[in-house]
Amino acid sequence: MGITRRTFLKATAITGAAVAGIKAKEPVLKAFAENKNTKAESNGKWVASTCQGCTSWCPVQVYVEDNRVTKIRGNVNSKANHGNICPRPHLAIQQMYDPDRIKVPLKRTNPKKGRKEDPKFVPISWDEALDTIADKLMELRKNHETHKFALLRGRYTEATEIIYKAFPSIFGSPNGISHSSICAEAEKFGAYYTEAMWDYRDYDLAETRYIILWGADPIASNRQVPHAINMWGHVMDNAKLAAIDPRLSATAAKADEWLPVIPGEDGALATAMAHVILREGMWSREFVGDFIDGANHFVPGQTVDEALFVENLTNGVVKWWNLELKDRTPEWAAERSGIPAEQITRVAKEFAAAAPRVISWLSPGTAMQIRGGYSAMAAHALNGLVGSVQNVGGTLGKTKIPANKTPDYKKYQDEIAEHGYHEKKIDRVGTLEYPALKDGKSGGGVVTNAVADSIINEDPYVLKMAIGYWNNWVFSCTGADRWEKALEKLPFFVHITTNPAEMTQYADIVLPAAFHLFERWGVLYNKYNKHGYLTIQQPVVKPLWDVKIDETEVMWLLAEKLAEKGFRNLLDYYTNEFKDPETGKKPTSPEEFALYAVKFYSQPVWDPTIEKKGDQLKGWNELLEKGVWNSEPFKYKAKWEDFGTKTKKFEFYSETLKEALEKHAEKHEVTVDKVMEVTKYLARGELAFVPHYEEPFRHGDEKEFPIIFSEHRSRLNREGRSANTTWYQEFKDADPGDEKWDDVLKINPIDAKKYGVKNGDKVKVSSAFGSIEVKVKEWEGVRPGTAVKCYGQGHWAYGRTASLDYQKKMPRGGNNNELHPSDFERLSASTARHGGLTRIKIEKI
Repeated sequence: MGITRRTFLKATAITGAAVAGIKAKEPVLKAFAENKNTKAESNGKWVASTCQGCTSWCPVQVYVEDNRVTKIRGNVNSKANHGNICPRPHLAIQQMYDPDRIKVPLKRTNPKKGRKEDPKFVPISWDEALDTIADKLMELRKNHETHKFALLRGRYTEATEIIYKAFPSIFGSPNGISHSSICAEAEKFGAYYTEAMWDYRDYDLAETRYIILWGADPIASNRQVPHAINMWGHVMDNAKLAAIDPRLSATAAKADEWLPVIPGEDGALATAMAHVILREGMWSREFVGDFIDGANHFVPGQTVDEALFVENLTNGVVKWWNLELKDRTPEWAAERSGIPAEQITRVAKEFAAAAPRVISWLSPGTAMQIRGGYSAMAAHALNGLVGSVQNVGGTLGKTKIPANKTPDYKKYQDEIAEHGYHEKKIDRVGTLEYPALKDGKSGGGVVTNAVADSIINEDPYVLKMAIGYWNNWVFSCTGADRWEKALEKLPFFVHITTNPAEMTQYADIVLPAAFHLFERWGVLYNKYNKHGYLTIQQPVVKPLWDVKIDETEVMWLLAEKLAEKGFRNLLDYYTNEFKDPETGKKPTSPEEFALYAVKFYSQPVWDPTIEKKGDQLKGWNELLEKGVWNSEPFKYKAKWEDFGTKTKKFEFYSETLKEALEKHAEKHEVTVDKVMEVTKYLARGELAFVPHYEEPFRHGDEKEFPIIFSEHRSRLNREGRSANTTWYQEFKDADPGDEKWDDVLKINPIDAKKYGVKNGDKVKVSSAFGSIEVKVKEWEGVRPGTAVKCYGQGHWAYGRTASLDYQKKMPRGGNNNELHPSDFERLSASTARHGGLTRIKIEKI
């Protein structure tokens, strides 16, 4: 706890030794002490792997010495992250050697479940654990209730379909439930219903000249942090930055303009900026088109004859103006957003003047609101308005990554499985209330956080068994208490995890998982810095404990157990469909299965006989050594001829969304207006098909709960999994306004005086749904009327460092999700957590 920033970099070099109690070699320490520019003697080596501390999935290299991880750096072969990393991978070393990790399989001996109950876990063998799980599965098959099983997936690699899709499908359940809608599906909604890309965007930072950041904090908590950190000096030298955020984030502190918006009012700003760009005649003629007579007929308050405008690569700009934008003046937006009209106008005009080398950078902060889908569309539509979509200096798509798809598993489904597979999903996806319009399809997504309610209410049926891996939804889902109640009710739950998290406390069987970066085989695909890439994970050290790889080794062992009990379809699938691409050999052990699966998925990039563009590798061993395959650079304007939307154009009036909503309405025999009403949107008629402003929906009466609550993410938060490391706690003040080894509610000094609290006071923070206890931090970097808190603290069951008292289940600070209710941006099924979803009050303790 006494480590300083000065010693941090030194410590990262010998972490494995420090954490695991292994004495480092003297020459290594001497070299650091003398600070000489010489290479220390060592018998270690660099081994390629992949970090999964966020969704960037950065290629890295790990320094291994005497079977200990001692250092980590960016992979020098990666064109995406420039061979650099952010702080998160360093924390992974402490996670790896965390003494609180689950080391062997465990069995619950206390049948009663609850936060205050001791599970009374006892260690058991893998054989006993898997035998117990297999018996429960076979019982469901015997009773023709296979659909009453669910696989609950958290983070994953691209081998995920082995456990997430193939396993439940062959067994006979439709219930592969992913974490994805907890994350950012509403953000993807904005890009999909304008340019048909259900994905995160890439950004051309090297060439951009203006960036509007919609709640994004690129140098701290976006999905491309190493790239952003590496490029931000260049960006600041060559571009202007406007940060829209109620909190003075790390990026906002370096911006040219800070717009501390009232949470949830992003849509007002976005539509007003679009109004300014059209009013001032600053749209892209090349991309959007122009009036026939060359004049500008976009006059505030007046409708425009559509026949006067000829569009090039967009659809419905005049309809957008007539339906929404003509009255969305900066003065109108100023009243709602709290941002001065002159600043809104200035940012909009400077953004358009720098086009097309500009970026309107969408993030979950704008989108993950109850009515956030249209805010997401509006923010992304600005890119289309100025022609920066897939253009130099703008927002980019993805390049093709050659990889094998998961083999078909339908032929391995027997009659029982076929019946169970076609039952309703437990998350009620595609119902009238939850359209989940991923890729334009009613029910195309997943409603992750609704599963807790389905279990509690036994709707659409009683769930009897679940296996969860790499997740902790008792902590990470809004309305967290619902998950506690649901897991108390679930008859049998298996948790595959590295640490004894909150979700683990409700498990009947606990299986210890291999740590993702250092102990497992995995393959991942991603993109940024204009390159797509495939990167691998490999076991860089032998595990210290009796752990297995969740997606492959555990599945193989379970398939063997099921085969022993008379159901061998799953084992036959794994054996027959995942042969070694080099030798054709079938796997005969969990270790071989894990290796062959990674070789199978990645084969197209390393097999020299398969034609591809990008890096030309000579074989599997070269991929293993380099750790990453890079695509060719992204080609600008790649989709301009056909965006993949219904009109093939960039859609301001979204025919793609119109079709999706109409099909969902037809499916339930209602009107689109009824769909909008049920999903809590205010738009009616054609307004539902264009990006538009929606008044933010907030929970809590303003008189009783006068403060708007807002949250953010930490640059040290490894997908919510680093709180049990000392470095996370010691350097927590790296997040602006936060304090080390503490959890603070940041409020403006004006509000502190108003509510009679001061810096360091302990307060009870309450919403209409729950309360937590934290300390007050007076900080000018918060908009008055709002309170801001970082997500990540408040663990009551993660380990001795994450908690104040692990044995007594006393949390360090509070979990934001105990304040938030469970609600959704229902068109995408995204969990709502931003946009001032929750109102709070504070009381001095």
